[in-house]
Amino acid sequence: MPNDIRPSLGLRPVINVSGTMTSLGASIVVPEAIEAMAAILPHFVEINDLQRKASSVIARLTGGEAGFVTASCSAGISLAVAGAITGDNLLAIEKLPDVVPEKNEVLVQMGHVVSYGAPVDQAIRLAGGKVVLVGQATSTHRFHMEKAITEKTAAAVYVVSHHVVDYGLLNLKEFIEIAHARGVPVIVDAASEYDLKIFLEQEADIALYSGHKFLGGPTSGILAGRKELVRNAFLQNMGIGRGMKVGKESIFGVMAALEAWERRDHAGIRERETGYLNLWKRTLDGRPGITALIEPDPTNNPLDRLRLIVDPEQAHITAWDLADALAKGSPPIIVRDHEVEHRYFYLDPCNLHPGQEVIVANRLAEELDKARASNEIIATPIENRSRHRFDGLLRWPD
Repeated sequence: MPNDIRPSLGLRPVINVSGTMTSLGASIVVPEAIEAMAAILPHFVEINDLQRKASSVIARLTGGEAGFVTASCSAGISLAVAGAITGDNLLAIEKLPDVVPEKNEVLVQMGHVVSYGAPVDQAIRLAGGKVVLVGQATSTHRFHMEKAITEKTAAAVYVVSHHVVDYGLLNLKEFIEIAHARGVPVIVDAASEYDLKIFLEQEADIALYSGHKFLGGPTSGILAGRKELVRNAFLQNMGIGRGMKVGKESIFGVMAALEAWERRDHAGIRERETGYLNLWKRTLDGRPGITALIEPDPTNNPLDRLRLIVDPEQAHITAWDLADALAKGSPPIIVRDHEVEHRYFYLDPCNLHPGQEVIVANRLAEELDKARASNEIIATPIENRSRHRFDGLLRWPD
């Protein structure tokens, strides 16, 4: 692991087994991207020309006709939606979001209106889009979407994420089929997805990816797809996209990360991560009240995670108290605790420096041994997590 600058900044040296989470810095940036950013930072470039160079790399890696680098995948949603609404009308672009063309409705399945740190529908509204919810949270049928499309429908957004409802909704193939039958373009938010080609191969018009998650690039997003729609989205940099602008270092860093992706030993990385999972499972197996299961990614990314299920009566600690103890200890271990109220959390192996997997195993054993030695079950009310979830943000800055 490289020299750790965090202590000199007064930052906690956290170990991330939560995954590619923006709140933790998303991922370990690959050396190729770091070198590329350092190489271009001292020089002036014509940003639009650099974006054209990026378009060629993005097109090759995604199978799209064109693409460009955005400030983030969330920015990509807003730019893609705005492009679908305004087309190449430069005056309309300048007037967003206060003066919006009449054709501004954007369809989203209700079960896809989730938060990735901010609500998906907010990214649409920022672009002047009027969100039209399709179906119910756990049930969308063809007629829901077919009847929602009108002459005012500008686009339809499909979200691929572990956060969305994963049953009872229209799958992407059917969603695209219904939209295209009425000439409606489909924008796919695939921020955390590993496969860079599958969504455009399934005939989505725009696919959006994070540049700083699995790719290991700088903080950024990637917008790829049909040339006309990509161009119309890119033109939003003359409007709402100005506040979402991306620098030369991010554009060139993403280009380098994409090219490194082509050369990456994906099978070797999976083998190493599987070793981490097996180590953690061996550490946990046989412990009272603990069940450790290695499970595949819910959106079919080629990776597994370890689900740690806690029976507090036997383990003498709740799942959420164990997650909090790991986060507060030394070193702090941040787990994937989105569903911790169901008495489990996940350990994700994709963002570890060599040797950190052993530290994680030792910290798990330490906290579980400590809990078992307790005469009482460590069980704070789960409601406390909800009550205090945003305390740190609300106190910022101290």
